[in-house]
Amino acid sequence: MNATVFKNIYRELIDENPMAIRAVLKILEVEFTDTVPTLAVTCDVRPRLLVNLGFVKQHCRTEPQVKAVICHEFLHVLLRHTERFTTISPAEHIALDAVINAIIHRSLGPDYSAMMSRYYAETKGVARLLRPMTEKEDDWARWVHYGAKKMPDDERQILSAWVGLYDGRLVADDIRDLARDHCSGATGDVPLLGDHDSLGTGQPADGPVAGEVILADALDTALKSMNGSGVFRSPNGRGIGAAGYKNEVRAADAGVDRWRRETYAVLRRHLLPDPKSIARESAEAHFTLPVLSPGDRRATLKSLWSPFVPNAQWDTALPARVGSAHVYLDVSGSMNAEMPLIVALLGRLRPYIRRPFWAFSNVVAPARIEKGRLVTETTGGTSLSCVLEHITRTRPQAAIVVTDGYIEPLEAHSVASAIRDTRLHVIITRDGSAGLLQRAGLPHTQLSRLPS
Repeated sequence: MNATVFKNIYRELIDENPMAIRAVLKILEVEFTDTVPTLAVTCDVRPRLLVNLGFVKQHCRTEPQVKAVICHEFLHVLLRHTERFTTISPAEHIALDAVINAIIHRSLGPDYSAMMSRYYAETKGVARLLRPMTEKEDDWARWVHYGAKKMPDDERQILSAWVGLYDGRLVADDIRDLARDHCSGATGDVPLLGDHDSLGTGQPADGPVAGEVILADALDTALKSMNGSGVFRSPNGRGIGAAGYKNEVRAADAGVDRWRRETYAVLRRHLLPDPKSIARESAEAHFTLPVLSPGDRRATLKSLWSPFVPNAQWDTALPARVGSAHVYLDVSGSMNAEMPLIVALLGRLRPYIRRPFWAFSNVVAPARIEKGRLVTETTGGTSLSCVLEHITRTRPQAAIVVTDGYIEPLEAHSVASAIRDTRLHVIITRDGSAGLLQRAGLPHTQLSRLPS
């Protein structure tokens, strides 16, 4: 690992844009230094990402692990910015880092969180929440949870929180409360990831410097583009549950032919009869005429001995009405980066989509595409539960959901019950995550990484 390799990984991460990270990373200038133990973000006129390259070389063994450390610092700064901390205790340090590491594990997977598993392998007490459980620990914790093993209440509470945090059922506020009560564990000589030295220093008396304003604007943009589910107990105004607004997104002039083919293949399997459908496709047609056909050899043979010209079968193709599919489009803030391409994609497939098609954030609302613009109402959050409720109420035979997968955790049995009469399929955007959808037992197809 050298500076050039790190910068290449950094640029690749900006392009991938997990958790709406692009807005912040693009304004940061990368600087390598040993003045910070891990990584840190400054608030200079030109904000910088300070990187201890020796730390990265020692603890990050793969590219996903390098990306995980960068994402950790991004979320670390984002949570600080969102909560506006003026003072912060060691317990809150651990709580915030535990929540951040759990978000990375749930959103990006074990290839990314492997660094945290190794780095915090020897931590004790509540500090164990800084890493995901091993399979053995997970089995043990769930065994304890169901009362199969007796142990002190403090330990049982920590194990229960550990499971809940990485399952996405507990949020920053919950772990902060737990850490305040049980901050007996320590990380020892292992420094926490991120810039903890500057936490709690407050703002200078003469107000924010230019770098703080630039960084704050970028963080606000990221916050509006991310899904707050699994992060905050009360996420209003933090990327989910914001006030409703009229959402119009102009389709991008980008090639989406490959996406169109992939999505059409899914739509084709979920088309339902629709007398109002405007889609037409060629369908085979057969008829007979007293005119010999090159495709009916039997009639040709019969004409050799019959005194009358026999009826021959003719085959042709005629335009026929094609059904349409019920479509639910995710219009939450986390879809902002890809929305122009998705609008262009749906615009090209409009004849195959039932009208009105539906948009959803925290509610389901009718949507339409007018002159390349998506027009609908959205609250800016993400909740697939409202789609499941709508499907339960309307009972379509088949339906398609288009989303980036950053939804709230759902129980598989509840999903199965809601869609028992509906053949539901999810199309995930190229930058989306399939983790929560897989856990909910929903069949899905992910679009290619780049449109052709």
